Amino acid sequence: MDKTYQPHAIETSWYQTWESENYFAPQGVGDSYTIMIPPPNVTGSLHMGHGFNNAIMDALIRFRRMQGRNTLWQPGTDHAGIATQMLVERRLEAQGVSRHELGREKFLDKIWEWKAESGGNISRQIRRLGSSVDWSRERFTMDDGLSEAVKEAFVRLHEDGLIYRGKRLVNWDTKLHTAISDLEVENHDEKGHLWNLRYPLADGAKTAEGLDYLIVATTRPETMLGDAAVAVNPQDERYKALIGKFVELPLVGRRIPIIADDYCDPEFGTGCVKITPAHDFNDYEVGKRHNLPLLNIFDKNANVLPAAQVFNLDGTLNESVDGSLPAAYAGLDRFEARKQIVAAFDAAGLLVSVDDHALKVPKGDRSGTIIEPWLTDQWYVSTKPLAEPAIAAVEDGRIAFVPKQYENMYFSWMRDIQDWCISRQLWWGHRIPAWYDESGKVYVGRDEAEVRAKNNLGPEIALQQDNDVLDTWFSSGLWTFSTLGWPEKTKALETFHSTDVLVTGFDIIFFWVARMIMLTMHLVKNEDGTPQVPFKTVYVHGLVRDGQGQKMSKSKGNVLDPLDIVDGIDLETLVEKRTSGLMQPQLAKKIEKQTRQEFADGIASYGTDALRFTFCSLASTGRDIKFDMGRVEGYRNFCNKIWNAARYVLDKGEDCGQNGEAVELSLADRWIISQLQRTEAEVTRQLDQFRFDLAAQALYEFIWNQYCDWYLELSKPVLWDETAPVERQRGTRRTLVRVLEVALRLAHPFMPFITEEIWQRLAPLAGAQGKTIMLQPWPVANEARIDQAAEDDIEWLKGLMLAVRNIRGEMNIGPGKPLQLFLKKNVSAEDQRRLSENDYLLKKLAKLESMTVLTEGAEAPLSATALVGDMEVLVPMAGLIDKGAELARLDKEIQRLQGEVQRVGGKLSNAAFVDKAPPEVIAKERAKLTEAEQALGKLAEQHARIASL
Repeated sequence: MDKTYQPHAIETSWYQTWESENYFAPQGVGDSYTIMIPPPNVTGSLHMGHGFNNAIMDALIRFRRMQGRNTLWQPGTDHAGIATQMLVERRLEAQGVSRHELGREKFLDKIWEWKAESGGNISRQIRRLGSSVDWSRERFTMDDGLSEAVKEAFVRLHEDGLIYRGKRLVNWDTKLHTAISDLEVENHDEKGHLWNLRYPLADGAKTAEGLDYLIVATTRPETMLGDAAVAVNPQDERYKALIGKFVELPLVGRRIPIIADDYCDPEFGTGCVKITPAHDFNDYEVGKRHNLPLLNIFDKNANVLPAAQVFNLDGTLNESVDGSLPAAYAGLDRFEARKQIVAAFDAAGLLVSVDDHALKVPKGDRSGTIIEPWLTDQWYVSTKPLAEPAIAAVEDGRIAFVPKQYENMYFSWMRDIQDWCISRQLWWGHRIPAWYDESGKVYVGRDEAEVRAKNNLGPEIALQQDNDVLDTWFSSGLWTFSTLGWPEKTKALETFHSTDVLVTGFDIIFFWVARMIMLTMHLVKNEDGTPQVPFKTVYVHGLVRDGQGQKMSKSKGNVLDPLDIVDGIDLETLVEKRTSGLMQPQLAKKIEKQTRQEFADGIASYGTDALRFTFCSLASTGRDIKFDMGRVEGYRNFCNKIWNAARYVLDKGEDCGQNGEAVELSLADRWIISQLQRTEAEVTRQLDQFRFDLAAQALYEFIWNQYCDWYLELSKPVLWDETAPVERQRGTRRTLVRVLEVALRLAHPFMPFITEEIWQRLAPLAGAQGKTIMLQPWPVANEARIDQAAEDDIEWLKGLMLAVRNIRGEMNIGPGKPLQLFLKKNVSAEDQRRLSENDYLLKKLAKLESMTVLTEGAEAPLSATALVGDMEVLVPMAGLIDKGAELARLDKEIQRLQGEVQRVGGKLSNAAFVDKAPPEVIAKERAKLTEAEQALGKLAEQHARIASL
């Protein structure tokens, strides 16, 4: 083995070997265990969230594969309709080309070109992360097989009355020119205005106060052109007499009724509310209750076949609302129309006031533009009949959420579910399998030939396919079974569905998880007709945040590419990546400055194993992750520790009894074997419970602290002792080899590359059979090998050795200086047995000349002391230290620390500093003060001890 651990020297070659040998494929034996990868969007590169959930999924798959399960980890990518179309449109615009100039077919060719480029990059990244997915089964949500599945699902749902076409309000994105779902709308808190407007009463009517007008308050005065009523609360005494009467709608001159509805809050404003059913979701519901007309003031659909709907899409006012829209406003942008309408109200003396008002402004999560509620014809899924069995599946335990509290989020959404608008006015996506004749009648089928055959439509009847495509989440909702060959009854579908675990973030529980459950349970059935669930467990993880707990985003400049951590990146390239694509030069400058401060020399190469172990160690169920580069560095050191331990073991591991020679186990051998059983049980238990953090912690504790720090040291005296029986030395060599081999298997799901590299060299000594560690059996604890007596003896031994080390440290005595050791007070017969049986071991490892048990009343020399249980440990100081020089050294260090405490304390007591400094800077200074105070306390104790000698 190389003297130093170099991850790049081993990682790429091992992945190529695994893939070429087909080790990732199902092995065809054992019960199936399936995970479907949440398909990343083909819109660029993987981010830290992808790196995190890939580490979690691969740990599960490698764990279950080693347990003998027939594992399938299905890879693939998502076409990501809106996001991908936006990205390619922007690329074309940069070249001075629009998609409309290209036309639909040529534009789609451009997207397929992009998909080939981006999809290949994502596959490369997944490979670099060590993910053991079965590449032979890679799928894409727009490949031929999945496209057929999407059409099949649409047709079946339509035949079952669960898909319909209707004219309803949708969230219209005026930039992307498409409907979007409620979940793609973000509400932003902004400062706005509330306009109070006078609406004259018709037919000489008067209010209770004798006024001939009502005052209505609105945050969107431009929509008054489409008002269909003014509503008041039926219990509001001020307006009861006016219910059923009319107002004259200003600027338009249309009479609209005064209606009573509980939606109105008498305490808000004047208690009068304008109702615009075609441009507000709440007003739409009021309009349905009162049979009000839907008056669309924005651009209407062109009067053509529904298949060829043409939208003037930008939120401008149309030429007329049933012929009554004033011509002055036709063609105006909605916000320009607002200005002119307010000015007209003011000129007519109908503007009462304009008040400041806090608003929640709906914006598209991708476009950032203000969303317009708009009345259009769209395709919908009727979700309530689908939601009921999906709720029941979680209630009765067929599907479990981990952590369990996410079930409440799921239930909350599902019990208040609305019908799902699945049509999108895009070109990229699954085109809706519906055709229209010249009268606008719609026919649904898998293709045009089927439509004609089912409906006896001859060639003389012209048909046109719907222009719209399906919401991306519709196709990804079929992911668990469409990727296995559905609607065909394939062997893969029979073997691997239902899948076992879905690993996902909480932010798409409704976007994706709930829709997968609903669609799967309706479309996929067992032989007895009962519905299949898509997965048995949903493991929900948090978001990956930066070290300060901030969400990673390009605008903040805190985004990290996982491969930059794996492979390293120089500072200039890192700065370029962080600032690329940012529109604000000042922000780009700020990010560049931050990058130079945070990564003075760029990011070092840490390798995949260190990054994966970091992710697993931080994976506390459901919580967001504060990603800390210090942890990655620490786990790179962990890799180094394993590497160096392996070099020692390979050097000492010959003649370890692999041919059946007699062996004798030492106390340390029996102890580490016992500790191994406990670690095997603990790692398995925690992985079974999805506590990757606790499994990683148990593994780290065993390998670093027990095996490397203690057992390797305890093994040396046995191997050094020329008088030791050959059987005992052979027993220690065998234990060194076999315990490390088992530890490598335990670590493999977390750290696949380094474990494979070392295992290949260690396996012959350990007597392991097989070509790869990833197909070795998972370690199973043997309770018969737990040796409590050995554990107790070694803990006692460790306590004594640590006591001696602490005295050396406190008294500044070199580690190679031989010491005398005295023991007094409460030295039991058990203590004396342990001293006697481990005399050689203690003298070698603790560098002791002698060990003496003082009898009761015997006078001890002037000594430094420590306690091991109730037993007092003494090290005579005569001739070991220069008392005066040591006190002088301590005085100097104490003075330095006192100065540090005074300096940092003064800074933190300065109100100007505390008020202006960022929270993370203040926290760092407080930590510095605490550390200095603690060090000062320890030195003061040490000074007092030496002074008392």
